[in-house]
Amino acid sequence: MSWNFPYGSPTAIRDILEVNGLAMSKKFGQNFLLSETVREKIVSLMDLDQSKQVWEIGPGIGALTTLLLDSKAEVTCFEIDHGFCRILSGQAFLDMPNFHLVEGDALKSWEMQWKRHGTPDVICGNLPYNVGSVCIANLLEKGCRPERMVYTLQKEVACRLCADPGNKDWSTLSILAQVDYDCRIAMDISNGAFYPVPKVVSSVTVLEKKKEPMVPCRRISVLSIGSERSFSPEEKNGKE
Repeated sequence: MSWNFPYGSPTAIRDILEVNGLAMSKKFGQNFLLSETVREKIVSLMDLDQSKQVWEIGPGIGALTTLLLDSKAEVTCFEIDHGFCRILSGQAFLDMPNFHLVEGDALKSWEMQWKRHGTPDVICGNLPYNVGSVCIANLLEKGCRPERMVYTLQKEVACRLCADPGNKDWSTLSILAQVDYDCRIAMDISNGAFYPVPKVVSSVTVLEKKKEPMVPCRRISVLSIGSERSFSPEEKNGKE
């Protein structure tokens, strides 16, 4: 890989955005994870090798992507920001045959990719705080259930995914996820590990597919789960 960008440097991030005429978008919830140690830990949770098919949602300028590609896995990225897409495909990973880019809103484009190529082995992403639970629920409701998913999420969303019955965070999202997955929070990430600094704590959440689903015939009405889905105040307002 010829790309060797210093992802831990806020100055370098600002510079590449400026050179490409870009600005970070509040609308898309863009925060860059600076810590290489944290990024390496996140990738280690995916158990990757060259046989794996990986989807990354919201790669930004590729801080996690570069480590995914180093694993030799086949990596398909879904990126909504056209400017970031230019950096990813035109500069960063132009020479990487195992890199594939789907430009546009992942919520609208993933299903076509799924129909063409099937369910990947792993789905991951540093999901924007305003759409994290929506994205996960959308995948599960429509039947896209990879063996493993690893997401960086707002801590409140992670707690709802992983909550036990009777816990104050237990919700329809918990039920939807835990029918098919064992869910756990692998680690928390302080807001100071990101640039710009968000107003919330993030958690890395691992969803590992159960050998047998809790409800064999899937007698859960996913439509009712989707319609009753609860959101945190941050998600409702699209805030960090």
